[in-house]
Amino acid sequence: MHAIQGRRVALPVRIRDAAVASAMFAVPARAAQAVIAYSGLDVAEPLPGRAICSLAFVRYTDGDLGRYHEFAVAFLVRPPGTAPAGPLGRLRGIGAFIHWLPVDQEFTLEAGRSIWGFPKEIADIPLNLAGRVKRCAVRFGGRTAIEMAVRPGVPMPGVTAAPEVAAYSCMDGVTRRTPWTLTPSAVRARPGGAKVFLGDHPVAEELRGLGLDRARALGSGTARHVEMVFEGAEEVRR
Repeated sequence: MHAIQGRRVALPVRIRDAAVASAMFAVPARAAQAVIAYSGLDVAEPLPGRAICSLAFVRYTDGDLGRYHEFAVAFLVRPPGTAPAGPLGRLRGIGAFIHWLPVDQEFTLEAGRSIWGFPKEIADIPLNLAGRVKRCAVRFGGRTAIEMAVRPGVPMPGVTAAPEVAAYSCMDGVTRRTPWTLTPSAVRARPGGAKVFLGDHPVAEELRGLGLDRARALGSGTARHVEMVFEGAEEVRR
């Protein structure tokens, strides 16, 4: 049980309804490793010399942390202490390292940082999930960090559940692992389908160094309804 702003938050934390749009990009592994070096983790390389960066925006409408908008920058990483996998096992057991996680509400900011060590910070995050193209921006005092547009693909009726994912985070020099499960519905996916615009915020410069301002998405997807469960975090010994 955690006390957040006078409220009690029990584990596991449950999200009963959220809408998600996301895209995955292949980026230079060496540059991605330099970005997450502070975590002590190693990026996964499903292709030699290439790492995977995932960008996602989420509208949370019903959950234990209230209603809010979120943008996520994450990298696929190998489980701590494991060697690079061979050609048939490059994605086996990988997790998602959450590098940047702006949100637009104070309650989820405090909960995310204190319970899991997620790198949340307050930003203005306008979303438009009603149109044919799903759009999001992240701004700080009117200064744009990133804008992303996702064009939904074809329906994927067989996608109704996802396996448990290890979500990694690092704050104040402590790396943590959080078991995280997702149950999506009304899923659409396609190759490509995403456009990214980077502004003049310092985070934009970091993402520009990965080539995200000119990279073509490997694939993108949307889910109109997603349920999530976040377990407690455990420290990862480096």
